Amino acid sequence: MSQYNIVKTPLKVGIVGTGYAAARRAEAFNASPHTQLVAVSGNTPEKTATFGNTHHVKTVSSWQDLINDKEIDLICVSNVNSLHGQIIKEALLADKHIIVEYPLTINSSEAPELLNLAKAKRKLLHIEHIELLGGVHQAIKQHISKIGNPFLASYETILSKPKVGTHWTYNYHNYGFPLIAALSRFNRFTDLFGEVATVSCNARFWDAPESGYFSACWCQAQLMFKNQMGVNITYGKGDKFTHSGRVLTIYGDEGVLLFEGEKGKLIQGDKIIDVEVGSRRGLFAQDTELVLEHLLNDAPIYTTNRHSIYTLQVANAALESYKTKQTQLMDN
Repeated sequence: MSQYNIVKTPLKVGIVGTGYAAARRAEAFNASPHTQLVAVSGNTPEKTATFGNTHHVKTVSSWQDLINDKEIDLICVSNVNSLHGQIIKEALLADKHIIVEYPLTINSSEAPELLNLAKAKRKLLHIEHIELLGGVHQAIKQHISKIGNPFLASYETILSKPKVGTHWTYNYHNYGFPLIAALSRFNRFTDLFGEVATVSCNARFWDAPESGYFSACWCQAQLMFKNQMGVNITYGKGDKFTHSGRVLTIYGDEGVLLFEGEKGKLIQGDKIIDVEVGSRRGLFAQDTELVLEHLLNDAPIYTTNRHSIYTLQVANAALESYKTKQTQLMDN
């Protein structure tokens, strides 16, 4: 028996959300012998109905109704960032296990309360970080020793989107500060290099014609780690960008690791070696399988909530730096 005292399977699952992540979760739950997907709640009746038909699951009118369904054991939170904290708290109070796509919450100050509540209720609270399972991150961990002592890294992610519309990922309130919403950009580096000493950040936003929305943004953060590792992170998206791209570079005193999209290279002097990078496909299914093994059999899991919350605090420091125009000390 696991630490969560689960005595009956399949676990009955409800999903909050109808987007890409929710669809991949639905596929994973439907494929697992340990779970039965029973309900979904979405943002609009039309999208919820389409999702329900596609994944053969009943629809409910609100996330409140979903978490109060006594039949459901596990809630998967895959909807707008601004509601994560509220849904998780209410679901824990309703004695549900929880899987949530990062971030846990866009308000880092409420994160410890959510963790403590999950512990008190003896319920699973898993924060997804599939970037740690992805091919690029695994390739970095495999080859980073070959570049000697790392001292500098940069990571640039640009998403060109000529027609933005009123999607929630371009809504100031629902999406949150981009470097909190896109927490994986920080999380892979705290996983690799540990604790951060200082954070500084600049950003720019372009308002959309629709009230409360932006049409483009960029954010740039500089992290100085306690081991003297420097990391520069650039994240931009929207209609001001004409090209998309993703480039990650790590410099060491004996070489360089360079990843352009899913193509990697190890550069050592004049020698350039191709680095094999695993596929990004199937990561939500892999995460789901690992979480269920942990939930049912106490198997170790690839990430911890404490680490995710620490990274969330780093991202919140970036927000404070942007607002105050001052470098933030993490020890404070």
